[in-house]
Amino acid sequence: MSKLTRRGLLGGVGGLTGLAACAPAVKSDSVIDLIDDRPAFAQSVSYDHGVASGDPLPDRVIIWTRITPQDEETSAVIPVKWSVYADREMTTLISSGLTETSAARDFTVKADAGGLQAATEYFYQFTAKTAEGDIASPLGRLKTTAKSGTTPVKFAFISCSNYPFGRFHVYREISKTADLDAVIHLGDYFYEYGLDGYGGTVGQEIGRNHEPPLETVTLGDYRIRHAQYKTDPDLQAAHATAPWLCTWDDHESTNNSYRTGAQNHNPEAGEGNWTDRKQVAVQAYLEWMPVRDPEPGRAKESIYRSFDFGDVASVFCLESRLTGRSDEISWFTELGGKAPEEIPMAAAGTMVRVSDESRTMLGDVQEKWLADGLKRSAKKQSWQVLANQVIMAKVRPPNFAQTLSDEQKAAQDVGYIQQLIPFSQLGLPFNLDAWDGFPAARERLYKGAKAAGARLITITGDTHTAWANTLRDDAGDLRGVEFGCTSVTSPGLGTYIKQVPDLGDQFASANEEIDWYDPFGNGWTVLEISMDETRANYFKVSDVRAETYSVEPVATFVTKREGEGQTTLSREA
Repeated sequence: MSKLTRRGLLGGVGGLTGLAACAPAVKSDSVIDLIDDRPAFAQSVSYDHGVASGDPLPDRVIIWTRITPQDEETSAVIPVKWSVYADREMTTLISSGLTETSAARDFTVKADAGGLQAATEYFYQFTAKTAEGDIASPLGRLKTTAKSGTTPVKFAFISCSNYPFGRFHVYREISKTADLDAVIHLGDYFYEYGLDGYGGTVGQEIGRNHEPPLETVTLGDYRIRHAQYKTDPDLQAAHATAPWLCTWDDHESTNNSYRTGAQNHNPEAGEGNWTDRKQVAVQAYLEWMPVRDPEPGRAKESIYRSFDFGDVASVFCLESRLTGRSDEISWFTELGGKAPEEIPMAAAGTMVRVSDESRTMLGDVQEKWLADGLKRSAKKQSWQVLANQVIMAKVRPPNFAQTLSDEQKAAQDVGYIQQLIPFSQLGLPFNLDAWDGFPAARERLYKGAKAAGARLITITGDTHTAWANTLRDDAGDLRGVEFGCTSVTSPGLGTYIKQVPDLGDQFASANEEIDWYDPFGNGWTVLEISMDETRANYFKVSDVRAETYSVEPVATFVTKREGEGQTTLSREA
């Protein structure tokens, strides 16, 4: 666990000091072993949070670490050298550079390591110059992307890793997966809640309590929470095994966040101004994650970006929370407290607002960026992969009033599920935090994909459950497929709806776009992409609360390319 220091708890004065300190990654194309003649740091240091790489390009990759000084109150600068080698034995130096870190960026280090060859595996390491001598970090593996060519690519994708809810067995298994081109994290890398929040009870039971103990609000809070998660050895192993493509969802700031606020931001409870909280959450994320900072002139929260993997695929990492998302519309808010006879009319009025053409998930600027990117990619790359946070398919709950037996209805002891049963009779989308809450924006995305002739493979997190969906626009035309991964630890719908073993089949039967739904368990998905097909391989771990576990392959879905913008989806026996 990271130490709770006074500086860390306060995050500077008032939790806002150092907003300009998130300096861009240092770039270098050096191929010589640099001589470091800078003064040595007076203390000893350690690497308590491992190493990581991310945002690979053909000639460079972001590499990251955090250097922990003995005294985290120090105001001194730590000189750091980074090195990239051709081999695990570190006999052939390819690129190196000098940088530094200090308390201003929470002693994190991020370098844009250049001078690399395309489609090549490398190994990297950091060295801190101290009075005790050079102290080296663990070794990490990275891989650059291909400029062109048809070599298949392989991704692992994941989401929703809540520390108190269980152990990170999924990360351990990903670290064992050979030949990964990248790991894609689709958001909820950590959760903002305190000990009394979501997951807190389980954390108390298994000894995985959140630090700091209260909800993250200040810069210091967010830094400590990032630090805690990265002390986990299984997460460190997964970061060290391949470059990551990361995008946030809501919990990296706070639950159900949007451009101008969040469900879990409460100024009346002393949580301050939303803009301030959003800024410090973004600053800590850019400090602690192996992502390339947005280009100068763009807002810091504008982390949407794309990556080409030869002629095989482009990956578009979307930002769907902090830059363009319209205000939240929640069924709980809209229907809570209403008499049963009032609900149908209130729900109909809500859907009128939900369908407003002005509602946006990504914002106008990002929508245009994506449409242009799809058009560019579809001319060269075989597949266009959307690294997307929330479910894109149209999803209605089954009519539980009819599909559940009296015994099953009586077994439901969770208030949300008890309310869901009568609501399910209305035939309306039940998750307005997903793309179902932004149908006009979804149609605009589909229109852009159609104009580009894109073959969309949408990968999605958020729901803690697994999906294979066929995406269609409002005219009923096929627009692509969606693979939704389950969670690293967070519990899914099958945990809360009791004694309904065929829950997944019920959802698939009730929705044209759902081919398969698995609401049980925790795991990850491996996506293998060739020029003509994609294979989504779903895996589960048996128990995230126990120290020992087993791994189960769950399902494989294959998507084949069939002409411009056309794909098919089938389950492999």
